[in-house]
Amino acid sequence: MSEAKDSMIKLFRKMIPVSEVQANGSGECSRAPSSCSGPLVDDNIDQDRASLSNSSAEKLPKPQPEEEEEEEDESSIPQSKKAAKKEAAKLEKLKRRQEAAVASGVQSLSMEDPLADNYGDVPLLDLQSKVVPGTRVWTEIGKLAEPLKDQYVLVRGRAQRIRAKGKTAFVILRERGFTVQCVLTEQDGVVSRPMLKYAAGLSRKSVVDVEGVVSVPGITINSTTQQVEIQVRKIFCVNKAMPTLPINVEDAARSDVEIEKALQNREQLVRVNQDTCLNYRDLDIQTPANQGIFLIQCQVGNVFRQFLLSEGFVEIQTPKLIAGSSEGGASVFKLDYKGKPACLAQSPQLHKQMAICGDFGRVFEIGAVFRVEDSTRHLCEFTGLDVEMEIKEHYFEVMDVVDRLLVAMFDSLNNNCAKELEAVGRQYPFEPLKYLRQTLRLTFEDGIQMLKDAGVEVDPLGDLNTEAERKLGQLVLEKYDTEFYILHRYPLAVRPFYTMPCYDNPTYSNSFDVFIRGVYTSCPHQLPSGEKNSTPSSGNLKSSDSTPASQDPVTVAHLEFKGKMVGIGASIELGKDASKMRPARMVVTGLGGVVGFSVGLGMKNSCGDAGYIWISKAGLGLFKISWDKNLKGEEIISGAQRVHVPDFLVERAQALGIDVQSISTYVDSFRYGAPPHGGFGVGLERVVMLFCGLNNIRKTSLFPS
Repeated sequence: MSEAKDSMIKLFRKMIPVSEVQANGSGECSRAPSSCSGPLVDDNIDQDRASLSNSSAEKLPKPQPEEEEEEEDESSIPQSKKAAKKEAAKLEKLKRRQEAAVASGVQSLSMEDPLADNYGDVPLLDLQSKVVPGTRVWTEIGKLAEPLKDQYVLVRGRAQRIRAKGKTAFVILRERGFTVQCVLTEQDGVVSRPMLKYAAGLSRKSVVDVEGVVSVPGITINSTTQQVEIQVRKIFCVNKAMPTLPINVEDAARSDVEIEKALQNREQLVRVNQDTCLNYRDLDIQTPANQGIFLIQCQVGNVFRQFLLSEGFVEIQTPKLIAGSSEGGASVFKLDYKGKPACLAQSPQLHKQMAICGDFGRVFEIGAVFRVEDSTRHLCEFTGLDVEMEIKEHYFEVMDVVDRLLVAMFDSLNNNCAKELEAVGRQYPFEPLKYLRQTLRLTFEDGIQMLKDAGVEVDPLGDLNTEAERKLGQLVLEKYDTEFYILHRYPLAVRPFYTMPCYDNPTYSNSFDVFIRGVYTSCPHQLPSGEKNSTPSSGNLKSSDSTPASQDPVTVAHLEFKGKMVGIGASIELGKDASKMRPARMVVTGLGGVVGFSVGLGMKNSCGDAGYIWISKAGLGLFKISWDKNLKGEEIISGAQRVHVPDFLVERAQALGIDVQSISTYVDSFRYGAPPHGGFGVGLERVVMLFCGLNNIRKTSLFPS
């Protein structure tokens, strides 16, 4: 044996005494060797390596310690020459076997995974825009398809699901809503066991780079959007997600229908309410429905811009910090700017009119709008889509642009966003919007008459409240089979100061609102047969409990009892925190003489503002209750011809209590000659909400304030 080998063995003996490397009484190694250095620290892998290091040593017979040989009694019976020679040969053989085992251990400990460069965490240095030699070609997951079979690809995505089975691991990567299954199969020179365990140990939602060969399985892959797989050759983690996430994207993506079906089958699924989703919005917007919503929103903005550019409009940008309110009223954010009062713009109204005075002819803007709102139906900050244009003859010219623009927008969404609409519909089921090629137009007086004929009393010279708008929408749908229409000639008293009165009756104005369907929801909930209500009870209710609802009452309910539908009138009085929509009391009348029963208040849900409610009483059995909100017809656009005569404009502003000095620049712009003009504005988020039949405006705001 060479001197170098003897030195290594002696050094190894000093590090790990022979008595510890030798097998103990139970035949197990009493001390495992240190784990190899590398990108992965895994107890199981360490144990595997330890077993490899000790495989040749653990079955060795126990040698006689040298100390005992040195301390052997000199008076002992001397061995025969033959026996001594035999014993010496035995010890020499044992020594050689022991040395071989030690050498094997040294080799096992010093040997790294030959495929270690094919997996691991990407060092921070490599993520700091470090120049990479050569050019790497990246492939989007959404473009992985059968034509790429047998090609080598490089992709990046989030680890949506990870599972290991035997010598195989599966990692499903997601990129912008598209998913693909990546397969690692243990194979010499291709995928090592440590590499397999590294992939299986990745945390969900981590950002991962994968290189491999595209393959086409012989069966349909139901768990991914792409019907190909990647046979992994390299896998690297770009950024690890924390092991436990505040919400699971899969839970946030469940529909109410799915959850209700599980409840009826006595299964329990996690429901993530909207407040929680908004608290972790960066995770929530990863759901397929939310990805679809904001891709649809992108398309709405794109169609709006491209259509108006094709019609000769010019895009402008206007100030958002102004000296006075742009529309008057209390819904304005006020602030102090260097000792002077200022406001956040409620709309670009004044400045887009000034642009018309500057001879642009036709202008539009896509920008932020700020309004103080107490209602949960509106956003304090939203994206406004605003248009202003010169009028040649009649304000109907503006309505014509609205008509063509919205119909083109709806057509584009239906034709170009089918997958996105399908993704939204899976979580929030809705029916396609009904609209006519030539948009229906009704006067405000026509609308009031339709409501009166239906038994709804409204102020003929007042504005329509939300319920009246929705009722009118329902009537229009029944009569004209459309959920999209224009109502014009509004009373002047309910329009902004810059609205032009009608020539034939100054009580009315040259203004209009555009209506689109609201949200129609019918949200049934039924406890499994024989199950008792385990939710807190609000106590017995009596017919005298007739306090009206303080916010958004649910005015129509259906109660099913023993297979028969019984009509009841109900309203919900909210608790102090109305934003959470927690019902405090249910007011019930007309239940066939039954006036007292307990109401269990269930979890809030996205289908009904009041949340699930089920009713039970000993001897009566279980009830099934659903709310029909009938939200048909909700104002989406407001527009009008503007006052372009400065003296008349001042008169109108003073009549509404607006400080004329704060808008003097605006008024003065009309003193230098201004053409007749008009325009309109619409909220981007509201267009998407109503087109997709969503029930809450916050679902269409990326980060609602």
